[in-house]
Amino acid sequence: MDAIEAIMTRRSIRKYSGIKVSEEEIKTILEAAMAAPSAKNEQPWHFIVVKDRELLNKISEVNPYAKPAKDASVAIIVCADLNLEQSKGRALQDCCICGENILLAAHALGLGAVWTALYPDEERVGNARRLFSIPKNIIPLCIIPIGHPAEEKAPEDRFKKERIHLEKW
Repeated sequence: MDAIEAIMTRRSIRKYSGIKVSEEEIKTILEAAMAAPSAKNEQPWHFIVVKDRELLNKISEVNPYAKPAKDASVAIIVCADLNLEQSKGRALQDCCICGENILLAAHALGLGAVWTALYPDEERVGNARRLFSIPKNIIPLCIIPIGHPAEEKAPEDRFKKERIHLEKW
């Protein structure tokens, strides 16, 4: 699948078949995540890979919108390390790009995934810190459940010409 096709056909998948995501697929997804650009090439990211069924089941307690993790083969928590941030305020932006790369890589591999936000909700961030022993200098940005899809969604045309402004507003 080429990049444009992956971008245009990716959808949020919340239902998974139960087939395991392979270690090779997880590694490929993480390599894609770490291929993201970052301010001054700081690469301020860390990733928590969650495969333990008990922890996957508890993820919805951390984030009520992350219920798909219960059926996922794996979840990846994208985290920003403030100690690696030299360009103030950029670590979270950089990690958002990692998250999108994860979604696109999963889709390109024939897997399904969905972004579930933690940050900026203080309660969700705090819950994630406690469940996954995340240090204070690390901001857990999102949890991305991943699995083999048990649902199909047609691509959506989200192009809105009225939102494009040439040269000026």
